[in-house]
Amino acid sequence: METLSNIENQKLTLTQKSEELGSYIGQTPLFPIQHLYTSRQVKIFAKLEWQQFGDSVKARPAYRIMRKAIKQGTLHEEVQLLDASSGNTGIAYAHIGAALGIPVTLCLPENASDERKRILKALNVNIEFTDRGGGTDVAQHVAREMYERAPDRYYYADQYSNPGNWQAHYNTTGPEILKQTNGKVTHFICGLGTTGTFTGTGRLLKEYKSDIRLIGLQPDLAMHGLEGWKHLETAHSPSIYDASLADDIRAVSTERAHQLITLTARKEGVLISPSSAANLAGALELAGELEEGVIVTVFPDDLSKYGEILTQLF
Repeated sequence: METLSNIENQKLTLTQKSEELGSYIGQTPLFPIQHLYTSRQVKIFAKLEWQQFGDSVKARPAYRIMRKAIKQGTLHEEVQLLDASSGNTGIAYAHIGAALGIPVTLCLPENASDERKRILKALNVNIEFTDRGGGTDVAQHVAREMYERAPDRYYYADQYSNPGNWQAHYNTTGPEILKQTNGKVTHFICGLGTTGTFTGTGRLLKEYKSDIRLIGLQPDLAMHGLEGWKHLETAHSPSIYDASLADDIRAVSTERAHQLITLTARKEGVLISPSSAANLAGALELAGELEEGVIVTVFPDDLSKYGEILTQLF
């Protein structure tokens, strides 16, 4: 039987490893949109979130959720991290888990892209596939049931309710945007999925300057092709979502997002995912309504995990 000092030493070592890994997460570049929209008075910028360890914007909350649990001693090599994900958070968990030696189990909707499934399998993730029609709402239900059946086996991260989700963006994404725009950002606009990016970044920006406008985006239809996004009228609203933050909620169609994937590749030289393109669609529409301003959005990931869409469009 291990002594208490050995267990504490293991916890300290894992904590130290997790702290070192944090230097590779965040600090993503702010990319200017220069050809799809041109104006001296209105500027559009997007955070290139795939340019960090974990390959997407979800690396930020995944890392901070895991780091806190490691410090508390509730997550370690003998306990599996468990959560529901549409893909990107799961991939971030998987990268971080592999680097730290922590096993990961994910409840993933069956209609997640083949590339995401292959990446998760390559990173040795245990995948529990859930009904393709139920999206992440059903995946969350399955994850909770698994945890309730074996609470000693899992650390249930619960990204949709875990405050570490929005706090990650409050502590990193928001301050980065302020620094990169020299505090000149006037509008922040992004899609609503777990809502962590919008809630955390928006809360920080509003505290900095209350007249910064926050615009949330959602799919225009309940049945849509924007993986990870939620149609608020028909989907379960995450408990971390603060509806009072949004100055406006707008809808974006999957068709418009797909159109912008092609245009952004050919005009800006960037291959972006459907959700990134949907964020850009919202930003472009907003820019057309303004006389002046600095709009910031987020490109959560690139097109590399969407082979079917890449084949269809190109």
